[in-house]
Amino acid sequence: MGRMLVEAVLAAPDCTLAGALDVPGSPAVGLDATAFLGQSSGVAIASDLGQGLANAQFLIDFTRPEGTMAHLRHCREHGIKLIIGTTGFTDEQKAEIEAASRDIAIMMAPNMAVGVNVVLTLLRQAAKALNQGYDIEIIEAHHRHKVDAPSGTALKMGEVVAEALGRDLKDCAVYGREGVTGERDPSTIGFATIRGGDVVGDHTVLFAGIGERIEITHKSSSRATYAQGSLRAVRFLAHQPHGLFGMDDVLGLR
Repeated sequence: MGRMLVEAVLAAPDCTLAGALDVPGSPAVGLDATAFLGQSSGVAIASDLGQGLANAQFLIDFTRPEGTMAHLRHCREHGIKLIIGTTGFTDEQKAEIEAASRDIAIMMAPNMAVGVNVVLTLLRQAAKALNQGYDIEIIEAHHRHKVDAPSGTALKMGEVVAEALGRDLKDCAVYGREGVTGERDPSTIGFATIRGGDVVGDHTVLFAGIGERIEITHKSSSRATYAQGSLRAVRFLAHQPHGLFGMDDVLGLR
């Protein structure tokens, strides 16, 4: 994903690559950030936040929660606007992100793909119309290296559907079934997770009624969609002094 972001920034006429970060001890630290493209940008990959973000106005972060929180504190202190694509945050971490947004502009979304965020809008409409007599299941598939489950996108889809139905996902989600589970509770929202191969990301929300099924699906074939969505978020945040935003704000879908 880092490489996709670097490539997207280089191709954007209104963006300049100011820095690149990797974890301490990575063999990439010290190398030119565009070496993988056979180019020289003059920007060396750094593990030190002060060095890597010295000239940055924005940071696009697709890491892990513990990394993002360290980046958040640095960005808040130095007035750097933040685009967060990381998932798997605790409620306490989300609260800290919201607190930081009082000082800097932050865009946080579990999925930066434009198509996914259009799907979230469709799900709100579908859930309101299919609020009786339909069982709801969310199925997601990702590559073998993904470490969290369900995916942040699947959880966001569940939150959107639950909210549209007047429910709280924390109270109605079912994340696994095994053995004699009994008859399905119609008020629940089920999740199924698939991990394997190099699947970039597939998500389906199934509304199963009597005599018909409605499936709303998004399939990603390239991480380039996440990179392009991230740049749209950068352009949006350029006009925001502070605040916490989502991709629906960026795309005008709210």
